[in-house]
Amino acid sequence: MNTATDLRHVTCAACGATNRVPAARLGEDPHCGRCGAELLPGHPIELGDADFERVVAASPVPVVVDFWAPWCGPCRQMAPQFAQAAAQLKGQALFVKVNSDDNPQTSARFGIRSIPTMVKLQAGRELDRVSGAMPAAQVAAWARSPAAAQRR
Repeated sequence: MNTATDLRHVTCAACGATNRVPAARLGEDPHCGRCGAELLPGHPIELGDADFERVVAASPVPVVVDFWAPWCGPCRQMAPQFAQAAAQLKGQALFVKVNSDDNPQTSARFGIRSIPTMVKLQAGRELDRVSGAMPAAQVAAWARSPAAAQRR
């Protein structure tokens, strides 16, 4: 029997519903009770100014955010690497992409000055960041690593 402390609240990026998921089952591909979408998919999800805070603040797992833009060559090169890292860490971290051109409020909140920039968050708080394109193995290793410094 689960108690309230065993449950994690996960916001569905697809429909915005809050789902209660037993902590022990976070790695078992939980799906949204309302729309059926995967709650912690093995691929990056697109978020913007309108839904970023709602999804990220409630995440029971670390969130890795890739700030990018479609005109940026290194961003386009890193996109498949970021997706591979998301697949490797499915259920352990939530991988999010934010188009910095289309979402100026979120980009400004994190002081994004160059792209690609990845930011690691836990409970909506910034733990670490790194700029520049990286291969999938390096992205995954960085995402798994303990925070270098708590920034916010």
